[in-house]
Amino acid sequence: MEEGPTMEIVNFTPYAALAGGALIGLSASLLMLANGRIAGISGILGGLFTPAPGDRGWRVAFVVGLLLGPAAVGLLGGEVPLPQFQSGTLGMIAAGLLVGFGVRLGAGCTSGHGVCGLARLSPRSLVATLIFMTVAVATVYLLRHLVGS
Repeated sequence: MEEGPTMEIVNFTPYAALAGGALIGLSASLLMLANGRIAGISGILGGLFTPAPGDRGWRVAFVVGLLLGPAAVGLLGGEVPLPQFQSGTLGMIAAGLLVGFGVRLGAGCTSGHGVCGLARLSPRSLVATLIFMTVAVATVYLLRHLVGS
């Protein structure tokens, strides 16, 4: 009898995850308090290409902060794992296009809807997040158990 794929938890770090979640919540709250803006990464990044007058500075600072965060952790001696992709170049391109399409279709991304929208008790964000999560679970199941077998 052949066993199916198994998943092994290699590096479960609940305190690091808790700290990371708290920092994400804190940064989203500070952006809302300081600028009245929602920390939706796709909207922030997209706004760099068509910024309103005087709207570019905080967007650049936010994106630069996202990029410098892992660098700072590495400089302070922390471990910054490199992502490992099991898909080829075409698979990554297709995934990127599908995510971009989903962000446009859902009028926001997981950070905007899942973090900020749910915190504001937005019904639209609740529906969007439920759809994101359902599609993510179905995709992992499909790729790991049906296509990957």
